[in-house]
Amino acid sequence: MPEAFLLDAVRTPVGRRGGALSGWHSADLGAHIIRAVVSRAGVDPDLVDDVILGCTDTLGPQSGNIARTAWLAAGYPDHVPGVTVDRQCGSSQQAVHFAAQAVLSGTQDLVLAGGVQNMSRIPISAAMLAGREYGFDDPFSGSKGWQERYGSVEVSQFRSADMIAEHWDITREAMEAYALRSHRRAIEAIDTGRFTAEIAPVDDFSVDEGPRRDTSLERMQGLKPLSEGSRLTAAVASQISDGVSAALIASESFVREHGLTPRARIHHISVRAADPVWMLTGPIPATAHALRKTGLTVDDIDLFEVNEAFASVVLAWLDETGADPDRVNVNGGGIALGHPIGATGTKLLATLLHELERRGGRYGLQTMCEGGGTANVTIIERI
Repeated sequence: MPEAFLLDAVRTPVGRRGGALSGWHSADLGAHIIRAVVSRAGVDPDLVDDVILGCTDTLGPQSGNIARTAWLAAGYPDHVPGVTVDRQCGSSQQAVHFAAQAVLSGTQDLVLAGGVQNMSRIPISAAMLAGREYGFDDPFSGSKGWQERYGSVEVSQFRSADMIAEHWDITREAMEAYALRSHRRAIEAIDTGRFTAEIAPVDDFSVDEGPRRDTSLERMQGLKPLSEGSRLTAAVASQISDGVSAALIASESFVREHGLTPRARIHHISVRAADPVWMLTGPIPATAHALRKTGLTVDDIDLFEVNEAFASVVLAWLDETGADPDRVNVNGGGIALGHPIGATGTKLLATLLHELERRGGRYGLQTMCEGGGTANVTIIERI
């Protein structure tokens, strides 16, 4: 059986909206992380077969195939192509899947996968807002097929997160306690240097800006809900952020021929989907599917990274899977560290890889909710 190996995974620190990365052109951010992962893995950029970057809202500096632009901005060879992927929040995780599939098929031997997102310069849902100039208020209105199937109900991540909280009877207090834990775990990880090895500093910016050292349950309790009757506040949602991340996936023959030592094996890749109106429940069936396909159980997985789009998403996933909370998002998640949408997939992969190595674990599972109800699952096996 062919194998796909993870040579390395790296990320920048995550910047807050309007923070340290906000003034950067997305192509230059992408170029920075591309150079970092190529250098760290010790490979010749001439040998890269393709560059696959995740990115959403591909307008302005993120338009025109940002994967190709970032590679060229890095100063690397013209003959290496690039392609940009949009699977919403799972974009860069899907980039890893496409890279692994290319390697497993035997059609490519070395693929760079990653993601880039500057949400300060190109706000979330900017592409939807741009559509209004052409008479489209959202992606669904005016579609006869969509209207016949789903009607005209609101489709939004906020509504989904609230629906999940209500369905699984997750209280605001439970979500706030989870959010506080995310901040505390992230701050501990920063203070003990757990992120140092996975981060490629940008100039003198080397520490994630998101975690709030002064947060508390009392502060969270004082926030207004996002809408009347909602259980959600800004405290239990992921932060709007800027960041880039990347990984290198190689074939067994490439590793052998070039005398490389991979850090992990891609054990499993899959993607499933759930109801698009509920949207954020996708990781639940996706995780069940991945475990069935691999014959593994939640007890076999040493570490989980489940993207914290909202606290209710992870708490519902925990309830359904029975996973040990002490093995889930052990260094905090998007609530504390931020969620640069197109880059989060490989950001989580970098954290998962490094923490598996630090703990001496074997299997790590990563999943995340995505617009449209989809959810990717990646399982890596540490070497």
